[in-house]
Amino acid sequence: MYDLIVRNGLIVDGSGAPPRSGDIAVQEGRIVAVGRVEGAAREEIDASGLAVTPGFVDIHTHYDGQVTWDAQLTPSCWHGVTTAVFGNCGVGFAPVRPDQRDYLISLMESVEDIPGTALAEGIEWEWETFPEFMDAVGRRKLAMDVAAQVPHGAVRTYVMGRRGAENEPATPEDIEQMADIVRGGMEAGALGFSTSRTIMHKAASGDPMPGTFAAEDELFGIGRVLGELDKGIFELAPVGAAGEDVIGARAEMEWMCRLSAEIGRPVSFAMLQVDAEPTLWRDLLDESQKAVSEGAQVYPQIAGRPFGMLVGHQTEYHPFRDRPSYEALLELPFPERIARMREPELREQILSEKVEYSDPLAAYVMASFQKLFPLGEKPNYEPAYEDSVAGIAEREGRNPEEVLYDCMLGQDGLELLLFPLLNYSDGNCDAIYEMLHHPRAALGLGDGGAHCGIICDASIPTFMLSHWVRDRTRGPRVPVELVVKRMTSDSAKLYGLLDRGLIEPGYKADLNLIDLDAVGLKLPEMVFDLPAGGRRLIQRADGYRMTLVGGEVTMRDGMPTGVLPGRLVRGEQSAPAAQAEA
Repeated sequence: MYDLIVRNGLIVDGSGAPPRSGDIAVQEGRIVAVGRVEGAAREEIDASGLAVTPGFVDIHTHYDGQVTWDAQLTPSCWHGVTTAVFGNCGVGFAPVRPDQRDYLISLMESVEDIPGTALAEGIEWEWETFPEFMDAVGRRKLAMDVAAQVPHGAVRTYVMGRRGAENEPATPEDIEQMADIVRGGMEAGALGFSTSRTIMHKAASGDPMPGTFAAEDELFGIGRVLGELDKGIFELAPVGAAGEDVIGARAEMEWMCRLSAEIGRPVSFAMLQVDAEPTLWRDLLDESQKAVSEGAQVYPQIAGRPFGMLVGHQTEYHPFRDRPSYEALLELPFPERIARMREPELREQILSEKVEYSDPLAAYVMASFQKLFPLGEKPNYEPAYEDSVAGIAEREGRNPEEVLYDCMLGQDGLELLLFPLLNYSDGNCDAIYEMLHHPRAALGLGDGGAHCGIICDASIPTFMLSHWVRDRTRGPRVPVELVVKRMTSDSAKLYGLLDRGLIEPGYKADLNLIDLDAVGLKLPEMVFDLPAGGRRLIQRADGYRMTLVGGEVTMRDGMPTGVLPGRLVRGEQSAPAAQAEA
């Protein structure tokens, strides 16, 4: 007798093969039969009318702190994620000396916009070394599996102290010590090493984060550890990842290819379309493909939708901040503030006040009405120019600031506006469509758990299924089998998690049961549910009927069941024996 049979589902198995109807039998957390399954089970689930996919493997999250207090790992659990990889972009909390804890918290707050008060309140420091951190995570019961990478920022600070934090060059002795720490982390089960070279990633002091300017001897000295062990991935946010130096991004590709070829391990870097050079992404993808012939495995990591921020009364970036009449309202309860802003006299007063923006980003937002789009009750992440504040103002013969002011009062003041900083140079998602079809591209950059005040891109898996598979009207759609493959087996293989990502006998029984007609995103909302009342934007989804981890139902109709089968994944996982032989 089987433990579980999922019957009559439309199986989208993660391989890229067309969907097919069938049953899935599960025994001891593993898939044991797929097709028309005879026999009985202790539990049966009728999946008639539902797609059944492997659980999604999210390779780019920042749950390094949240994993210590939130067993569900929201919001990723609402979007079909059953394995989450954290420790990206060189930030994390191990190794750490006791007197460096506050610094690493401030670094995570500055780089990833996770409230420092929440991290300080929520993290129970049970470690100093990276292996001790892994042990601490390994003791937790979770709603999904998690895996870690060794973060450069923490390693450099641990070894070099203030010299490391201030980006002084590493000595040969420093590099040797860092390499030893990374080796120990890999032996303890890390999936790789991560670093950041973008100047957009800054410490609380305003200085670039540790490792931003690391020289080649340091990067290769650490990277060679992965080659010696013949395991792990080298992940980074490169120069140009945030659009700041597109010329530098080309130089990054050269050393990444050399590193990968030398150590025989994959290198994955964040890649987004930038307005300053809107076709650079295509060149980088082509170079990564050509590098295969030279023995390099370089994988540009892409985002599945426009990459930017949300603007509204709930968010950190607010276009009318610094105007005295608006600032005077901030102490009021939210509903009262919105009601006051509807008063004609106050509206006129706020709009009449002109300010010099000290924040370059705020100034950019207020000068770019053509890039501000009301998200709407049913969020639209591929809007046209006519949907923008500038387009509305032009059509209605109004001042764009007035249009923006009124848009932000929509939905009782909960309306949000999409401001795509990257991945939207052409005013559509055509570039992303090309990226999704390139053989070297890896889907990621959802930043689950991070950027709490401006985005919630952990919802990208749901966007992939709703927008790309079903709803897109401004260009071609993507077959469901390709979307699922990108989020499951492709991601799992890149990180060496060969035991998941496919619905085939022997694989881990991580599954999603999804109503593809109903799947979709709700409007993001600001909540204050982090430790110490910390704020974050969250985004829920419709259409997920069940999520299973190891054959156990962890989510049902968007609500947790309380079952916590998720664990820390230590190191690369072998493919099932039958698949390995094949």
